[in-house]
Amino acid sequence: MTTMPKPTLDRVIYFALQPMLASGVLVFWYFNQDLASGYILSILIINIVLALVEHWRPARPDWVQRWREKSRNIVLVVILIMGAGLVVGFYDSSLRGPLADLRQTLGIDFWPHQWPLLVQVFMVFFLSEFIWYWMHRAEHRWDLVWRVSGHGAHHAFKHLGAINFGANHPLELFFIALPSALVELFFGVGLAAAGAAAFSVTQASIAHSNIRMNTNVVGWLFTTNRYHIHHHSSILEESNTNYGCSAIVWDRVFGTFEDAGTVDTGTGPTEPSLWQKFIMPVREPDDTATAPSNLVA
Repeated sequence: MTTMPKPTLDRVIYFALQPMLASGVLVFWYFNQDLASGYILSILIINIVLALVEHWRPARPDWVQRWREKSRNIVLVVILIMGAGLVVGFYDSSLRGPLADLRQTLGIDFWPHQWPLLVQVFMVFFLSEFIWYWMHRAEHRWDLVWRVSGHGAHHAFKHLGAINFGANHPLELFFIALPSALVELFFGVGLAAAGAAAFSVTQASIAHSNIRMNTNVVGWLFTTNRYHIHHHSSILEESNTNYGCSAIVWDRVFGTFEDAGTVDTGTGPTEPSLWQKFIMPVREPDDTATAPSNLVA
């Protein structure tokens, strides 16, 4: 049985941190829609807050990342975020015209721009997460997709923290950016897409955090760290659950949801080096246990 946190600060973190951060980002974005750096600023503030809580109130003290490990991950994520910007630009330039033409041809130009903006944000968020759910599930189901996306590199970390939200293989940037790009460009969403992106990154950061938080209410629709850390389990059957990185609702709908504790994370008993993570699409470590190639047909 899970025991309730006793100190007041621990109770606030346990019950309120996730809803406070998620709603705070939406409020910040809503009142600063014209701020060009708003998206990056949101990521920065959220991860600073989570990093401080992880340092002072870690759920697993042995997961507290030393400065060398933390700084390496920060540099990696900054580089990958810059790369993600290039990927988003590529999708925008190559898909905007064709998808707009397809929308007109099919006569489905019906996005409800007149609806409240925050309602549109959540529509984009859940539609994007629906597409990502199936893409992510494919990464874990078929070895070719696992390899081409480099998804194993994201799972290879033994100590998780909020910063791991962006610790992906460069190849996977094309997969991660695609769902929101398809929703935004196919439906002609507009401004709401930016709010959905900020909310999604906030949720992903929280989902990877090393903080003890409650899941009973928030966890009906949105992914919590308890659920997502279970997806990072080093046990194959456990890693093939909870595919929603930001929204858990699709796992509940399609029968892949599991609420259980997690003993160990990673792709195997040891964590690969940074170089070994980079070459995982072509050569995986010998002790890799969570790749689709280990699934029993």
